[in-house]
Amino acid sequence: MEDPKTNLPQSYQDRVLPHLRAAGLSNDVADALLVLEAEQFQYMRRIMKGDVPQSLMEELDAGLEATQFHALSAIMRIRSGFGRTEPTEPTVGLLAEELCLDPSRASRIAADLVDRGLILRGASQNDGRRSILAPTEQAQALLNAFLDAKWARTLRLFADWSDDDIFAFSRLFARYSEGMRQQYPARHDPVSK
Repeated sequence: MEDPKTNLPQSYQDRVLPHLRAAGLSNDVADALLVLEAEQFQYMRRIMKGDVPQSLMEELDAGLEATQFHALSAIMRIRSGFGRTEPTEPTVGLLAEELCLDPSRASRIAADLVDRGLILRGASQNDGRRSILAPTEQAQALLNAFLDAKWARTLRLFADWSDDDIFAFSRLFARYSEGMRQQYPARHDPVSK
């Protein structure tokens, strides 16, 4: 809806505030939720654009793009069972599922990682007809360096937080994430398999 005085669209806040007030929220709580949403948008934008891994890849002089890093870390998550019910042999199909990509795009990314010497294609131990993706020692070393650099930055981020603030943030963020899972269930959740 446009503001008739300016011919500009109504601001997001002006559009949403009446709904928040109608829900019985005080102005302060409504404002706090709008600030939270704006910060969440910026956070997700940094994640989706790959700013976090890209910054660390540049620090490590790894020469990887964010998409390549995401694929490599997805292979490691699948192998370890992180976010899944159990460890699984990574395939291009599972990589596509993990990254929410079509299988042909995931296959091209995997081929690029093979060309870079970061993963190998091999036969499944469970089904020799199936091709699996395995990280090389070079990939393991890169991801270990990434984790070291990531945790060094994370520790700097929380350096001036009190223990109580860290406990509260961790608890509240987990509560928020659980609420998001309930309100916005995934169409496909590898954990629930």
